[in-house]
Parts: sequence; C-alpha cells; structure tokens
Amino acid sequence: MNAPILLFVFNRPTHVRQTVEALKRNALSANSDLFIYSDAARNEEEKEKVEEVRKYIHTITGFRRIEIIERENNWGLARSIIDGVTAQVNKFGKVIVMEDDLIVSPYFLQFMNDALEVYKDEDKVGHIQACDFTKDPSLPDTFLIKWTGSWGWATWDRAWKHFNPDGKELLKELQKRNLTYKFDFNGKYGYTRMLRRQIEGKNNSWAIRWNASLFLADMLSLNVGKSLVKNNGFDGTGTNCGGGGLYSSDLYMEMIEVKKITPITENLQARHAYVNYYSHTNSFIAKAIRRIKRTLKGDFGK
Repeated sequence: MNAPILLFVFNRPTHVRQTVEALKRNALSANSDLFIYSDAARNEEEKEKVEEVRKYIHTITGFRRIEIIERENNWGLARSIIDGVTAQVNKFGKVIVMEDDLIVSPYFLQFMNDALEVYKDEDKVGHIQACDFTKDPSLPDTFLIKWTGSWGWATWDRAWKHFNPDGKELLKELQKRNLTYKFDFNGKYGYTRMLRRQIEGKNNSWAIRWNASLFLADMLSLNVGKSLVKNNGFDGTGTNCGGGGLYSSDLYMEMIEVKKITPITENLQARHAYVNYYSHTNSFIAKAIRRIKRTLKGDFGK
C-alpha cells in the first residue's frame, strides 16, 4: 500500500494548484490517499485567500481518496504539521509530507514509496528527504546523513516516536553531549541558533525540533544527490520563506533507483559537501553580497 500524502496549505492558491498538479503527474497519485490540512486565516485580510484555497481543494481529483481537514482557528504550520503527522503516521505507519510551495518531479512518489519500503526495518534510518539544494556533483544519487530536510519528506511511526517538541530539552541535551558544533555542520550553519530562537519564541519551527530529535537519537536520513523537489515559495508570499534563490533546486525529471546502502552509516563525503556548501553560502561576505543584491532588486526580505 502506498504511503498517504499529507499536504499542508494556507493562503496561497496559486502555489497550492502548482503543487497539486505536480503531484498528479506522478503515476502513483491515482493509488495514493491525500490528506489536505487547511489552516484558517489569522486576520480579516487573509480570509479571502484562505477561502480561495479552500474552494479549490474541494475540486481536486486524481487521487485514490481525498480527505480535507479545515482548521476552524489558525494553528500555524508547526502545530498543524505535528498534529497531522502524529495522527496519520500512527494510523498508517508511514507518511509522505508536503507543503503548499513544493513542486515535485513525476517520479517523486515512486522514490518515496520505494525508500519507505526498502528502509522500513532499518531502525537507524528515520527520515527520507527528496530535495537537494547543494547542486554538488560529487553527491551520489542516494546517501545517508545525520540531517533532516523538510521539503518533501517521509517517515515511519517508529521514527516519529523520537520527535520531541520541547526545544529547550533538545538544546540542553545537545550542549550536554557537546554536539552543537557537529549539529551546525562544523559551525558553518546556525541550526543551534535556530533551535534557540524557537525556544525564545522568535520562530515556530517544527523542522528544527525534528532535526534535533533524530540527531540526538543518532538516526540517519536518506537524502538524494539529484533533487526530486523544488521549493517554489521564495517569492515573498510565504510565512516562513524570504526572498532569494539561495536554496533553489534543479528538478531531476528521471527515476532515482533506491538501492539499500550498506553499511548503514553516515556518508562522510556527503557531510563534507554540506559543510562546504554552508561555508560558501553562510559566510559573512556571502550574506553581505546577497543583501546588497536583494536591496538593489527591491527585495527587503530577511
């Protein structure tokens, strides 16, 4: 049985349509259940777009079964994803998770379902990620790494049990075990800072807590070296996405075969590729150049 697809939508009707149409170009969509979680507006200004999204999702066809969950109040993405994933992964044992600004390849669902099957009994593998933004040609088609991406992902109930929503507890454990340097890809990207900001209420990221939860559990993610997902939300319309193309992907339009990797250990070459990527994109000079370019273009997003 194919894994159910969980799609989280809010107030971007054009993005939702693009996401759904891309999913429908996957052969497995017709044999997959689709659960759509629609968040409510935060204010009067958002109501029109939310209603437009809700009107559209009730017209969707092309899946085996469609269930729509409309929130009566605004839950926010983090709470909605945690609730939705928990409910469906406990029911089905596995889930594929999508947000409303992702464009997927026609082979995305095949890859995700193949990977969920191949690694279903590997307790050391807790996450599948089908997006690559490094564009590093040295990366193999699939590899294992201690890091979880959140753009088009999947997991099992056995892994989701490790999810700890308490950021404060996660940070304390990372510091106690002297793991913050490694968690931050040798200090090249501020994942620890992101977690600290979540604790302080300056962001509401579920993804940083999921990343830290699996990292502390010493669990690996199966990642791709050719991207089957493209994030289409870096246009200033999203709640959590600023402008720019720093994490843009080149969509790979062919099948990626899932072969079981042995031994089940982290690919250190892949980790080095991420360290190298972040060292080039997250340095002070790189940030300054991007800010200048955005300012010149009139993009004042963070």
